[in-house]
Amino acid sequence: MEAAASPSPADELELSALEAQPDEQTPLNGAVRVVPASGEQARPVQAKKENPWSSCNRTVVGKCKLWMVITSVFLGLIVVIILSLCLVGVTYIDEDESEYLVLSSNKTFFIMLKIPEECMTEQLPDLLTRRLTDLYSTSPSLHRYFTSVKMTDFSGENATVTYHLQFGVPSEDDDFMKYMMSEELVLGILMQNFHDQNVPGCESLGLDPTSLLLYE
Repeated sequence: MEAAASPSPADELELSALEAQPDEQTPLNGAVRVVPASGEQARPVQAKKENPWSSCNRTVVGKCKLWMVITSVFLGLIVVIILSLCLVGVTYIDEDESEYLVLSSNKTFFIMLKIPEECMTEQLPDLLTRRLTDLYSTSPSLHRYFTSVKMTDFSGENATVTYHLQFGVPSEDDDFMKYMMSEELVLGILMQNFHDQNVPGCESLGLDPTSLLLYE
């Protein structure tokens, strides 16, 4: 077998130069390393999130911030709404109450009450006078027309007491007298009042329809 020829000195020098250069594909430590390009800065892993409420802290005028302006406008609207509701309640006028009637005539009724024997006392006539006055002066239907009430007769023997009721009414108004000042309405208001609230010390007074008599 023929012996291999020994390399020349020039070949040995070139071979040693190639072995001295590092591998361009694989780093010495075995890990891939990326070298950033010149002039490029490394980006952060996660961008900082912007606060969604930061816009409310912007200064609008002087030291006044945006959230202050929004709050002031909101509170101003609430105040305006409340004031509007108050003004509407104060300025509201009931058409029935504002209607002006010339009460040039008088309408008179007499009411006779039959009093049970157990209720016959000297204080009862005055008590009934105050009750009739309060009743018709506060009645939603008749308070504008009510004038006065006065006791005209008190009989202990017959156990009756009679009252004179006077109302102011428009003259020559048949519809008004028929619907607003009828005997049924005047008597019905009194009977309902006795049923709703008994007279102290005389619970049976006025409960019997036959014990009340209304006439002109």
